[in-house]
Amino acid sequence: MSTRASTTGRRRRRPSQEQTREAARSRHPSGRPATKRPPGRRSPTFVLLLVVVTVLTLLGLVMVLSASSVSDLRSTGNSWHSFQRQLTWAVIGAGALVVTLRVDYTTWRRWTTPALAVCLGLLVLVLVPGIGVGVNGATRWLGYGPIRIQPAEFAKLALLLWVCDLLARRWEQMGDGRSTLRPVLVALGGTAVLLLAQPNLGTTIVVGASVLVVLLMAGTPLWKMAGLGVLTTAATTALALGAGYRRARVLAFLDPWADPLNTGYQTIQSMVGIASGGLTGVGLGASRAKWGFLPFAHTDFIFAIIAEELGLIGAGTVIVLFAALALLGARTALGAPEPFGMLLASGITTWFAVQA
Repeated sequence: MSTRASTTGRRRRRPSQEQTREAARSRHPSGRPATKRPPGRRSPTFVLLLVVVTVLTLLGLVMVLSASSVSDLRSTGNSWHSFQRQLTWAVIGAGALVVTLRVDYTTWRRWTTPALAVCLGLLVLVLVPGIGVGVNGATRWLGYGPIRIQPAEFAKLALLLWVCDLLARRWEQMGDGRSTLRPVLVALGGTAVLLLAQPNLGTTIVVGASVLVVLLMAGTPLWKMAGLGVLTTAATTALALGAGYRRARVLAFLDPWADPLNTGYQTIQSMVGIASGGLTGVGLGASRAKWGFLPFAHTDFIFAIIAEELGLIGAGTVIVLFAALALLGARTALGAPEPFGMLLASGITTWFAVQA
């Protein structure tokens, strides 16, 4: 009886404020409890995502070798030159992936401000004469000889990390634009100015789209998002048509046959390569467009070589893989256990989807 009395008379302790906050952090942004997976076990989404990324990387390596072999042999005497560089970065990326998988992504939040500051500093350094490396009229790289880095790629991730951390910490203040929207737009604007000075409108568009999606996912009021959408669309259009070389590219895209031997030449040659592939392609390595007909065949226009050599089936596979990457990224974001993870997955997924 004494045992029963001691059991029934025991009062339930109310959780402390710290326990309450911890419980809130352990819930998904939608409000449902976060599910924890046993250590060492990966989700089906992770496995599929890893397969998609691996296939895209391997396919990219093969096609870079095929598309660059002719031009590399002419310019460097080594038909494996571009492939070796691509393989080197693929190995470095794979190593970074292994390391990153072993680090809790929430620890990145400690370094968001220093990382953004360093990346903005590198973007400024690119613009310093004698330090930044220019190629084809654009100054976007740092380095010497074959070892070069493009700070804009690091700035994409640093800005996303900073924005996601800020919005996650101020999750309950999304209605107050002064503490959420304003600092994000200031950071985005500063980054965009440095990118446009290179000039690099394409990267600016990718960064802007990623940040806007993060703001939307964080719960920024729709009327504010609509205004930002109109403003950024108008600014992008003005920038695209304001510079002569950009305007020529846009017009060549809309009507390449208006100037088939100059501004429209590359677009026309890419369409010839795509059309030549048919359903199954002319065969791996058998492209004719890469023999001097299609400029930048192994970089900006490698998709034309894929379509020519692997046909509609190969080109369609690439598109399906990128679509799968976007869908799996969105699924990862929706299944994230807390706001920072959800926002970061949304931003990175948008980054890859828009760039693709």
